[in-house]
Amino acid sequence: MTGNMAVENVATQLPPRVNEFKRFRRVFLGRGVVVFGLIVLLFFIIIAVFAPLIAPYDPYETDVGNALLQPSRHHLLGTDAVGRDILSRIIFGSRTSLLIGLTVVAISTLIGTILGVLAGYYGGWIQTVIMRLIDAYMAFPMIILALMVSSLLGGGIKNVVIALSVAMMPGYARLMCGQTMHIKENDYIMAERSLGAGNFNIMFRHIVPNCLSPLIVMVTMMLGSVILAEAGLSFLGVGITPPTAAWGSMVNEGRPYLTTSPFLAFSPGIAIMLVVFAFNMVGDGLRDAIDPSLRGTI
Repeated sequence: MTGNMAVENVATQLPPRVNEFKRFRRVFLGRGVVVFGLIVLLFFIIIAVFAPLIAPYDPYETDVGNALLQPSRHHLLGTDAVGRDILSRIIFGSRTSLLIGLTVVAISTLIGTILGVLAGYYGGWIQTVIMRLIDAYMAFPMIILALMVSSLLGGGIKNVVIALSVAMMPGYARLMCGQTMHIKENDYIMAERSLGAGNFNIMFRHIVPNCLSPLIVMVTMMLGSVILAEAGLSFLGVGITPPTAAWGSMVNEGRPYLTTSPFLAFSPGIAIMLVVFAFNMVGDGLRDAIDPSLRGTI
């Protein structure tokens, strides 16, 4: 009788079993700023995908006779110094920013993950060589390194992607190296080795999948940094080359007219601010939702 009561007491003390998807959804969507960030991201993704259908004018068609028009019902955000519609250029600029952001993060994540896993798994001189090179990269601020590489390669989308990928890669390598060093000591990895599994199989079928949670959070949060860095390079004149619509270069083009036509610089600047804010908020929400300390709670 006493034993049954003890079992019942233990059972009642155990936390209720929680559906992981419901827990993730509740934590992820539990804050208003995260929901706002998701809405902003969906909005910009939609206008980027359907830009040719949404934009009221050709973003590259010049009309000097209608240059520097103030916002009106014909041009909601006015026109720039050569008569191009600002709203249309912001809509097409979202394509440039999101394309560069996603491409840079994909390339830097892939290279950084491979280098980090190799360094953390093998250790020894391989880890020393890879991580000391990564430390040398990280001695330079990301934007300075990207500016240096972009200055050497020149402007254009391809060169900006290369420059930002080189600058962003070290962070992923350090993260994956630390995660790999921790995970490779687990019992299931040792069991895989004892069963004769190869190193490649262990690294990319067992270690990398178990590192996805922090990697996904980092990817989400770094997307905003990439877009901001691209805007900075374009503002400095070593990023996207004219006449391609890019938010950073639009801010730079509107800088001389801040006193007479402030909307030229403020409009793309607000777009940059919203997208970077949205990615950061979504990244924070993912970090909270994936946090192991919240598992098993409702």
